[in-house]
Amino acid sequence: MAPKRPKGAGAFPKAVESPAPARPDPDALYAALDLGTNSCRMLIAQPKGSGFHVVDSFSKSVQLGAGLERTGRLSRSSMARTIQALRICQQKLKRNKVKRMRLIATEACRRAKNSRDFIRQVKRETGLNLEIIQPEEEARLAVISCAPLVSTKTEQLLVVDIGGGSTELVWIDISSVPRRDRPAAIMRLHHGFHTVDSPFPAAKVVDWISVPLGVATLRDQFNDVEDDSARFALMSWFFEENLADFAPYKDEQARAGFQIVGTSGTVTTVAASHLGLKRYDRTKVDGLRMTSDQIDKVIRGYLELGPLGRRRDPRIGDDRQALIMSGSAILQALLRCWPTDRLSVADRGLREGLLYAQMSADGVLEDGPF
Repeated sequence: MAPKRPKGAGAFPKAVESPAPARPDPDALYAALDLGTNSCRMLIAQPKGSGFHVVDSFSKSVQLGAGLERTGRLSRSSMARTIQALRICQQKLKRNKVKRMRLIATEACRRAKNSRDFIRQVKRETGLNLEIIQPEEEARLAVISCAPLVSTKTEQLLVVDIGGGSTELVWIDISSVPRRDRPAAIMRLHHGFHTVDSPFPAAKVVDWISVPLGVATLRDQFNDVEDDSARFALMSWFFEENLADFAPYKDEQARAGFQIVGTSGTVTTVAASHLGLKRYDRTKVDGLRMTSDQIDKVIRGYLELGPLGRRRDPRIGDDRQALIMSGSAILQALLRCWPTDRLSVADRGLREGLLYAQMSADGVLEDGPF
């Protein structure tokens, strides 16, 4: 006998609708845009605890500084590429109805003779107000973006931001700050590098420097050297020569209690190569700690690959293969001066620093561990 058909078997199932995610309140949103020598990057975020939640983002290689080393000016094609990217940013800002924002430009616009004309053109064509910031503020923003990565065991901290047109180094003494307060003490540097009256233990900036050599500008200085290894050695030596005015340059550091935090595409690419990632994964890279020996092994591997091998490496690629060697030359010079077992990789930079600074100034971040 055939089994009976269950009652209601022919009925259509009721659809179960998941509620659409609520759109964030525009009044709670902040935006940060960083226009550098190579890239245009933007984040839109809302405060969440002692940090923030990213709502929207944008990143594109625009090569604004292409040819700047030779001519001293931003080229028409570079400006056109950049304005096209900035239009996309403007659309995202408008769509999210963002009211609180800081939109900054760095080394390329600091150096170019026609940067003021470019800033006016951006305003005219996109409505965005770009602000050219000075090297000290750029260094400060890089520092506070890395605050969550500072170990409570760290007493001497070197923050390094390898950009397209310049490299910022900031040496900070936090030995007098209670261990649990050390990351928060770094965050409070958004007020400035000079000591301010505060009821909290303060981080002391021993010295800082902005070297006008980044991955693009250093590469352009040695474009005429054909041999790959020779060019790398010259770039590394030349960068080290430019560190002579940095006060802690000659000070030998005990590895215990000393930490370097490196923020740049160079450092994250080296970390991805060290991990053997086939595809870049921020969750595995951001916060990773590497030793000088591990970094040196990756860089030697890049040299063995040569230009063609680096171009074919999916973690580097055609666009970045020349830049990774100038960045590696900078990194190698730094580690010759200050070898460490604790270089922390930061997949974060000026955008995060801008967001932290705005939110901290408005008092919308909660106190507590990052």
